[in-house]
Amino acid sequence: MAAFDPWDAAFLADPYPAYAELRAKGRVHYFEPTDQWLVPHHADVSALLRERRLGRTYVHRFTHEEFGRTAPSAAHEPFHTLNDHGMLDLEPPDHTRIRRLVSKAFTPRTVERLKPYVSNLAGELVERLVESGGGDLLSDVAEPLPVAVIAEMLGIPEADRAPLRPWSADICGMYELNPPEEVAARAVRASVEFSDYLRELIAERREHPGDDLISGLIAAHDEGDRLTEQEMISTAVLLLNAGHEATVNATVNGWYALFRNPAQLEALRADHSLIPGAIEELMRYDTPLQLFERWVLDEIEIDGTTIPRGAEVAMLFGSANHDPAVFADPERLDLTRTDNPHISFSAGIHYCIGAPLARIELAASMTALLEKAPALALAEEPKRKPNFVIRGLEGLRVTCS
Repeated sequence: MAAFDPWDAAFLADPYPAYAELRAKGRVHYFEPTDQWLVPHHADVSALLRERRLGRTYVHRFTHEEFGRTAPSAAHEPFHTLNDHGMLDLEPPDHTRIRRLVSKAFTPRTVERLKPYVSNLAGELVERLVESGGGDLLSDVAEPLPVAVIAEMLGIPEADRAPLRPWSADICGMYELNPPEEVAARAVRASVEFSDYLRELIAERREHPGDDLISGLIAAHDEGDRLTEQEMISTAVLLLNAGHEATVNATVNGWYALFRNPAQLEALRADHSLIPGAIEELMRYDTPLQLFERWVLDEIEIDGTTIPRGAEVAMLFGSANHDPAVFADPERLDLTRTDNPHISFSAGIHYCIGAPLARIELAASMTALLEKAPALALAEEPKRKPNFVIRGLEGLRVTCS
């Protein structure tokens, strides 16, 4: 178990050998530093994502005391109020009710209509990068594209978008393992500021509805699909955070992987029809979300080990996506891989509602970069973010000629 150390720089640089060791040692492992049960195999992770004895929350059935858990710190209350009313951290029936409303904005037809907007924006961003001779792929292309798309869907005016990414980054810091108090303080501050902004925007949309998701949620509420103001705020924040965090990191992780596998990059440059499969393979190869947590609501058993009610299970997506029982030669990047049941978008009732949109965004930016920056190259070795759960880079400096 020594190799699995989510706070160690060497592990963060390349966690995949440690995952192989975990898989070799068994199907479930207790990890004392986080008081969690680690699950590294694809079959188990896939099954547990659909297991109704597990939940993203437990407060719909138990008090903190009944569940053997300590209530969150009162100082962190704004973060937990915001987080706990989003559908990612709810269970049925609340999850079902909110997801049904939000899913109307993510139907295949709706997402397909966004394609021209996404494609044009990706092209403009890449053209600016090329005109500059290069830059930071993270801040110049990977971030602004999905942030603009989800902000447009929500109806957030362009002039108000600058704080969205910093707010999101601070809030997402709380999803890391055992976040320190300074991280929690930033998350609380961002939660308050983001919530206050959205409360004002919702009031504005009540007076002047638009053709956007927030106006749609207000209309649904008024027509009888009950959605509290806090649920609207939490839903908007979740969509913004989830709607770009994975796409940003998939973009930079993916291009960094391509630069380190030049034969695969050359194959992609020679045949753009590989793009859809390349996106799936790059998300498998260096998974943006490495871990997903669930509470044990009723005891379960994995390979003879009983995991009691009140425990927390940590499903290792990055490990599952490198499981040789499912993926042939999993440590090799293969853009032509056809059998690729990766779980980077999760599964079960919490399957990523924005997965079709994320794929469109990733395809648009990759297409624009391949077409408009055919000589794109790594300018310097990037630094990894000191995060484990959400895996990404501090930046990705590139040249275009």
